[in-house]
Amino acid sequence: MKRSVAVISTSRADYSHLYWVLRELHEHPDIDLRLLVSGAHLSSQFGRTIDEIERDGFHIDARVECLQDADDDIGMARTIGTATLALADVLGQMRPDLLLVIADRYEMLAPACVALALRIPIAHIEGGDISEGAIDDAVRNALTKLSHVHLTPTENAKDRVLAMGEESWRVHCVGAPSLDHLCRSKLPDRAALETSIECEVPPGALLVAYHPVTIARDTLREADEVFAALQQANKPVFFCFPNADAGGRELIRRAQDFCATSHDRHLLVNLNPLVYWSLLQHVGVMIGNSSSGIMETPSLELPTVNIGFRQEGRERATNILDAAADRTAIVECIERALDPKFKESLSGMSNPYGDGHAAERIVKILTEVPLGENLLHKRPVQELSSGKRPSLPER
Repeated sequence: MKRSVAVISTSRADYSHLYWVLRELHEHPDIDLRLLVSGAHLSSQFGRTIDEIERDGFHIDARVECLQDADDDIGMARTIGTATLALADVLGQMRPDLLLVIADRYEMLAPACVALALRIPIAHIEGGDISEGAIDDAVRNALTKLSHVHLTPTENAKDRVLAMGEESWRVHCVGAPSLDHLCRSKLPDRAALETSIECEVPPGALLVAYHPVTIARDTLREADEVFAALQQANKPVFFCFPNADAGGRELIRRAQDFCATSHDRHLLVNLNPLVYWSLLQHVGVMIGNSSSGIMETPSLELPTVNIGFRQEGRERATNILDAAADRTAIVECIERALDPKFKESLSGMSNPYGDGHAAERIVKILTEVPLGENLLHKRPVQELSSGKRPSLPER
């Protein structure tokens, strides 16, 4: 009998990570894939990326409207509540054998809490990572404790999940699945890329992926310095749409105003994952505070300027230049990143987030993990005074 695996995607960012996982699940003879689409995917303001999912050939089993039209933390909280109510009906009827969630977006709390109440086991991708400057960090840790199978991006992340008291048989280091695009997807060449985004990509251009700092009461407290630095850098800019977080819509407005002042500044509402990866291949530097800059650019040996507090604590590869949220510091890091000697120094570097084969590992685990009460019954592992973990009997 096939086991049913429900997967929920709420934004273009997590869909980019989930694409090859979904493809592998869809093609596996022993898996009945159920795809739930929610959040910013259904919003025209954020590019209505549900259309992209359908163009990729995936059947969508449920569309869950939940994103609130508000630019504050109350809107975020209401989004969680709305999603919880809607998903209670959807998952209550669907009753999959497993629910797969990813990463750290606040709206992922809704499906996890619903699944807990319905006794649906949860598998979680990318637990154990760190991003101290966003509420994502707390969300990620909460999802870890709510989940029953852990699919971590690095060995250090695996160790953190184990340190949280999770049983070792539940925890697997698989890598970051977004990197599978580099190994398995055919990326557009420069000509196809420029046709897709309808403009040229000159050498030394800056790709900006900057999001609100959601741990701060003023989520845009760093934004003035970021825009001032981009102004001083005086380079062609490609500005990616920010997340649907508190302050995100105001950040969009400011990015629109910034890009409107010059013909070589472009605001990109929604990029297909392959177009995005191709753009990473052809720009000179990535700038911002996105996890993509930390996790994905090392695989392309792309110099990256990480700004401010949002990604504090994440593992770093040698291509990452950290800058305080100060215009002078940011500009200095941009100049260093554009130095050919720095680019040359990255040749042959490794990416701590994996090798581009995460999807196949994830699907193997999901098809083999034992279902039933043993999976639901979590037994916390306590540290002994000696520092050694006590052994548990085989199940």
